[in-house]
Amino acid sequence: MAPRRAVQLSLKKPTYAVCVVGTEIQVNVHRDVPRGAKTFRVSSSSKVQVLVASDPRRMTEPTGKAHWSLDATVDVILSVDTASEDVNDLKVKVSYFKQQENHPLAHSLLYLTAVDVSLDVDTSRTGKVKRRQGDKKTWRWGPEGHGAILLVNCDKDSRGSPEPDLSSSQLASLDDLQDMSPIVLTCDGPDEVFDRHKLVLSVSLSDSRRVRVFQARGRTSVSNYKQVLGPQHLSHRVERRPGEREIRFCAEGLAFPDADFSGLLSLSVRLVDTASLPEVPLFTDTVVFRVAPWIMTPSTQLPLELYVCSVTDAHGSNEKFLDDMADLALKASCKLVVCPRVENRNDRWIQDEMEFGYIEAPHKSFPVVFDSPRNRGLRDFPYKKILGPDFGYVTRELLFSGASSLDSFGNLDVSPPVTVGDTEYPLGRILIGGSYPKSGGRRMAKVVRDFLEAQQVQAPVELYSDWLSVGHVDEFLSFVPTSDPKGFRMLLASPSACLRLFQEKKEEGYGEVAQFAGLRHKARRSINEMLADRHLRNDSLQVQKCIDWNREVLKRELGLVEGDIIDVPQLFSLKGVYAEAFFPDMVNMVVLGKHLGIPKPFGPVINGRCCLEERVRSLLEPLGLHCTFIDDFTPYHLLQGEIHCGTNVRRKPFDFKWWHAVP
Repeated sequence: MAPRRAVQLSLKKPTYAVCVVGTEIQVNVHRDVPRGAKTFRVSSSSKVQVLVASDPRRMTEPTGKAHWSLDATVDVILSVDTASEDVNDLKVKVSYFKQQENHPLAHSLLYLTAVDVSLDVDTSRTGKVKRRQGDKKTWRWGPEGHGAILLVNCDKDSRGSPEPDLSSSQLASLDDLQDMSPIVLTCDGPDEVFDRHKLVLSVSLSDSRRVRVFQARGRTSVSNYKQVLGPQHLSHRVERRPGEREIRFCAEGLAFPDADFSGLLSLSVRLVDTASLPEVPLFTDTVVFRVAPWIMTPSTQLPLELYVCSVTDAHGSNEKFLDDMADLALKASCKLVVCPRVENRNDRWIQDEMEFGYIEAPHKSFPVVFDSPRNRGLRDFPYKKILGPDFGYVTRELLFSGASSLDSFGNLDVSPPVTVGDTEYPLGRILIGGSYPKSGGRRMAKVVRDFLEAQQVQAPVELYSDWLSVGHVDEFLSFVPTSDPKGFRMLLASPSACLRLFQEKKEEGYGEVAQFAGLRHKARRSINEMLADRHLRNDSLQVQKCIDWNREVLKRELGLVEGDIIDVPQLFSLKGVYAEAFFPDMVNMVVLGKHLGIPKPFGPVINGRCCLEERVRSLLEPLGLHCTFIDDFTPYHLLQGEIHCGTNVRRKPFDFKWWHAVP
C-alpha cells in the first residue's frame, strides 16, 4: 500500500481530489470545524470505502446514526477500488454536530475522481504480466519467491549489425522483443484527469546504465518502438491517448551482475498534478527486476555441440584428431562444429578461449558465450562467429595488464549440483584455479573472479593450480555423469595410483614393458626405469601433495566423500618449479554424455592391452560410461595440452530454474 495522502476539508467550499485505486486518502476532519461541534458523521457514495481509525484500534464506520467524537486521535481514511467513469463522480460528506443531535451545524464536501494507475511486470515468474497488488518493490529468491527477471540482451538478432542488440538504442528486429521483459502501465480513468495530470516513467542514474526501456505503439513494426528510458534517459512523460487503459513497454538488460552491481534495478511511474505550482506527485508505483545471471553447465549435462579447431603448423595437421572427434560426436548424437584455420589462426586451444553458458527468464532462455581475456589467435571467434540470433556474448577485459595463463578458461570449471551440509547448490559450484593461499602466486584476473562471484547462483571455489606449468584446473580434475543417485563422480589425477599400478605390474613380472611404445619421437621408458627414476617419483609425489590439498578443499566445498572420487593414474614431472604431465593427461578428457574422449596414455602394453587404459576402463565402465582413447600426443600433448584443452562443448541448460535457488 502506498503512503497515505492527506486532504484538507473546508466548510466554505467543496474540496476536489484525485484518488488512485488501491491507495488510501486521509481526510482531516479537525482543521475546519464549526464552533460548538463535538461529533461528526461521514457519508459517501457507494463506491467509496470509509474507514475510521481510532487509537489504539481501527474500526469501521458506525452503523445507523451514531456519531464519532471529534477527538484528535480519530482519523478518517478513504479508498476506492475501481476507476471513476466521470470526473468528480464520487462524493464524501462530513457532517458536524453538537452531540448526538440529528441536525448538523455544518457540512464539508469532498468530490473524488478515482483513477487506476499501476506499473506491473512478471512478478509471479509465469512468463506473463499479471496485476499485482502486493509488494512490487522487493525481489525474493526461492520457489515461493517473487520479482521480475530481466535478460541482458547480449545476442544479435539483426544480421545487419556487427554488434550485440544491447549496443543500439534502436530495436534490432521484432524478434528482439522475445529477449525483453514486458511491462504494463495501467492508466484507467476519465480523460480529463489525465489532461491535468501527467504520468512520468523514471529510472535512477545508476540503473539507467543497466537497463533500456522501449514503449510499444502499434507493435507491428520496428518503427513502432521508441526508447524512453536508458543511458542518458532518466525519465519519460508518458503520452496517454484518450480512452487508453493500458500502455505497454518492454525492457532489456544492458549489464550482468558484477562487483559494482548487485543485479537489482527498479523502475517507477509517478502521477503528477501539473495544475499546482510546484507540481505535486500524487502517487508513485515501483517495480524491481533482477538481471538474470550467466550460468555455466557442468560436463554432466547432455552435450549439444562439440567445438574443435582445424590446425596445420610446424607440428603438422590435426586431421586424424578431427576424424576421431567426429566419430565420438556421432556416438554421442552431438553436433560437431569445426573452427577452420582462417578463423582460429592456428590457435587450437578453444577451451581456453571461451566458456559456454546460458541466461534464462520465465519467458525466454538462450546460450551465452563468455569470452576469456586471453586474446590469442581465437580472440575474434566468439564475437564474430558465435554471437548471433539467440546466442549471446559477454567478456571481461584486462585494462592494465596482460592475461596470464590462469586467465584462460581451461582454468574455469563447474561442478554438478551438490549439497554441502544444509546448503544446496542446485546449479553446482564454479571452480577456478589460483595460487596457494597467501603465497602471492598466479591467480585468475580479479575482473573475471568478480564477475563469476556476482552471478551468485554458482558460488565459486578457488583451488590451488599454480603448481602446474600451465596452471589450469582441468589438468587434475573432471566430472563424469553416472546413473546412480549421486549422479556423478569426480575424477582426480593421481600419481600415487599410477605408481601403485606400475609396482603391481612389476611384481607380476612386467617390469621391462615400456611406456611410450609405438611413438616415434619419444624415448621408451620401462616400468622398472620409471619406478627407479628418483626425480620422476619425487616430482610425482610432490604433485600428489598439491592434488591432495585440493582434494580436501573439494570434499569440503562440494560435500563429497571418498566414494564420490575416482583416482585416475597419472605421473607428472617438474620443469623448474612447475609440473607437467609425464604422459598424456587422462583426466583432461572431453565428456559427451556417457561417451568419454580420453587422451591415449601410451602406457605399457601387457597381453595386448595398455595397462593404463585398462585401469581407467575398470574404474569408469562399470558406471555405464564408454571410454574411447584418442591419440592427441603430437597435436596437443607435446604443446602442454590435451583433449579437453583442444575442445569445447555447448551443453543443455539445467531444468532447474535459477530463481528457485536460495544463494
